[in-house]
Amino acid sequence: MARKKITVVGAGHVGAHTALWLAIKELGDVVLLDIVEGVPQGKSLDLMEAAPIQGFDSNVVGTNDYKDTAGSDVVIITAGIPRKPGMSRSDLINTNVGILKTVVEGIVKYSPDAHLLIVTNPLDVMVYAAWKFSGLKPNKIMGLSGALDGGRMRSFIAMELGVSMEDVHAMVIGGHADEMVPLKKYATVSGIPVSQLLSTEKLDAIMARTKKAGGEIVALLKTGSAYYAPSRAVSEMCEAIIKDKKRVIPSAVYCSGQYGVSDMFIGVPAVIGANGVERIIEIELDSSEKEAFNGSVAAVKNLINELNLGK
Repeated sequence: MARKKITVVGAGHVGAHTALWLAIKELGDVVLLDIVEGVPQGKSLDLMEAAPIQGFDSNVVGTNDYKDTAGSDVVIITAGIPRKPGMSRSDLINTNVGILKTVVEGIVKYSPDAHLLIVTNPLDVMVYAAWKFSGLKPNKIMGLSGALDGGRMRSFIAMELGVSMEDVHAMVIGGHADEMVPLKKYATVSGIPVSQLLSTEKLDAIMARTKKAGGEIVALLKTGSAYYAPSRAVSEMCEAIIKDKKRVIPSAVYCSGQYGVSDMFIGVPAVIGANGVERIIEIELDSSEKEAFNGSVAAVKNLINELNLGK
């Protein structure tokens, strides 16, 4: 059976680490694409030289030419400028939409059947823009949100309780921004509600930290943003598609009436498999959660309206 082909656009920290995770997990052969000559080639060669030591057989190549991405099964788009201290994800919007348009048009030209996974911020707006630029069906396009935000919340809970990271589950919905909505009642440790294990104050503090987690890392690094967790989270989404795992992962996906949302992409729990977004799962939200979610939707909608991409 022929190996799957996965393209990663952008050979910066997020893109290069995504290529690393994909190769280690042998999800397919990897093409690392970047506009800077030498960088994707050098990082790909470095990864190939790690292959015999780690023991993986995925082929990794670097390129500056979209032709080399032809026939990709999945394309992960990390290209764009990262946040700098004091910047919100929204500040990036105009620059990154321009970059995204070029990338999506180049990708779709050579891989018209690919699934697109978007990492570029501001995330939910970029997923919507990618849909408009690509002409693909909306189930083929999704954005990294809940896999990363939920992972961050899980790590904070595990660190607070001193339990295995593997046993903690958490769900974060809404936009991948400060208005994201961590869901207290869906956080569990081996099925035990976290509310039974942590005080309300500590759980509220963890939820607040989750919302600001990306900014916390930006402030500490001072020259860039997070890349280990984002790259691992998007490679998990890619694995769900490549292996048809039917994973339930909150992601920025197209809503057509679910949760009262239509004609836009927002973070909700979705089943991800070989057909991309196979279905959205609607969960119960209490009045405060629903209000917070609606606020998050409104914030994303405002940014989309500013773009004026048309219907």
